[in-house]
Amino acid sequence: MAIPAAPASQCARPGDLAAALRGGPIVLDGAMGTELEARGVNTAQALWSALALIEDPQAVAAVHDSYLRAGASIITTNSYQATLPALIDARLGEDAAREVIASSARIALGVAGRFEQEFPSRQVIVAGSLGPYGAYLADGSEYSGAYSLGAPGFEAVHLPRIEALVGAGIRVFAVETQPRLDEAQWIVEQIRGIAPGAQCWASFQVGDDGERLAEGTPIAEAGAWAQETEGVIAVGINCVAPQAVLPALRILRAATSKPLVAYPNSGDAYHPDTKTWTAAGSAERFTARAQAWLEAGARLIGGCCRTTPADTAVLAAAVLR
Repeated sequence: MAIPAAPASQCARPGDLAAALRGGPIVLDGAMGTELEARGVNTAQALWSALALIEDPQAVAAVHDSYLRAGASIITTNSYQATLPALIDARLGEDAAREVIASSARIALGVAGRFEQEFPSRQVIVAGSLGPYGAYLADGSEYSGAYSLGAPGFEAVHLPRIEALVGAGIRVFAVETQPRLDEAQWIVEQIRGIAPGAQCWASFQVGDDGERLAEGTPIAEAGAWAQETEGVIAVGINCVAPQAVLPALRILRAATSKPLVAYPNSGDAYHPDTKTWTAAGSAERFTARAQAWLEAGARLIGGCCRTTPADTAVLAAAVLR
C-alpha cells in the first residue's frame, strides 16, 4: 500500500506552537470520527477513524480542510487510534503499518500547505495526535487509566507512532485524552528523546468536577509538572463534559503560568438504553462557555467528540473577535 505524499511545495512548515501562542488565543479543530461518519466512512470497527487512512484518505483530508475553513489554526493528525499493534492486528505488515501512521501526518501537512497557499495570511500548525494506551485497548480504560506503564504492548503502541510522525515531519504533538499523569510524562520524555526541540501540549481526562485526572491524580499535579517540563508548551483538558472545563482551568491556572488548553466534548446527551444521542441546544453546547474559558486562561480552544466545523466557526468568532 502506498499513499502518495503531497508535493513539498504544498506541505506546511512544522510550526512553532510557542511563537503562535504569543500572538494570542488559537482555535483548534474538532472531532474526526463523527465527521468521517458524516462522509460515509465506516468507523464501527476496531481501527475506528484510522481505517480511513487506508480506505479513504481523501475523506480525512476533507475533514482537515473543513476545520481550517471554519477558522481553526491547528489541525491534529488522524493518528489517535493509529497504532502499530492495532494495524498489524488488521493484517498489515509492520512496514505498511508504519506507512499508514506516517500518512496521517502527510495528509494533514499537505492540507495545511495547500490552505496556506490559498490564504497566505493564515499560518497553520499540524499537531501529531498521541492518544493513551487505553485507546488502543478499546475497553474504556482511556477514561479510567486502569492499566500500568508496564502493560504488555505499552511501548509498542507509543514509540512507533512517535517515530513515524517525526519521520513524516511532525514537530508539534498533542499528548491528549490522557487519564494518567505518569503516562503523559513518559510520552513527553520519549518525544524529547526522539525529536529534540519538539513542542507539545498535554491534555487530560478529568471527572465532572474537574479536580482529578481519571485515575485519581489531582489535576494540580499535572499543572505543576507542565510548569517545570521543557517542551510542554501548554496544558489542559480534553474529551470531557463541558461543565468540567472551568473548574479544571481554575485549578491549573493556580499551578502553572503556561497557556491552558480546553477542547471538551460537544455537550450532546447519550442514551445508553437506546444507543442514541440528543443534540445539545445552543445554550447547552460547549461553545456557549468559550468566553469564560478564555477569561480563565485557556489559549488553545477547540472541540472533541461530536463537535463539528460549525462549532469551530462559533469558537473562532468568539476567540478571534
